[in-house]
Amino acid sequence: MEELPIRTGNDVVRVRQQVRAVAAESGLSLVDQTKLVTAASELARNALVHGGGGMARVDVVTSGAGKPGVRIGFTDDGPGIADVDQALTDGWTSGGGLGLGLSGARRLVDEFELNSKPGSGTSVVVVKWSR
Repeated sequence: MEELPIRTGNDVVRVRQQVRAVAAESGLSLVDQTKLVTAASELARNALVHGGGGMARVDVVTSGAGKPGVRIGFTDDGPGIADVDQALTDGWTSGGGLGLGLSGARRLVDEFELNSKPGSGTSVVVVKWSR
């Protein structure tokens, strides 16, 4: 288990590096490593830009069937997301992006859980399993 603060752009890079290392050690294929790192990068950037910073926690996990995987949890104490369903819709953006951040991250992983309320921050947990 590794907890990483997300306070600057350099921290987003550190999250990417740690996720890549743990994913490789866990036996994820290069394609799955890339998918997980891409999702983690987007979620870490969201925590920084929209949540004012936060934390990432990277864990190695094992499924009930014995498959290895990587779980990453992101938390922030930002303003939260007023409409989670809308935020997960392709093309919707709260900024100047393409509106593919959260929805794109969700498509890249095997499990995706987002919890957020206005004024209460946001938490996102993703899991990628070895094939």
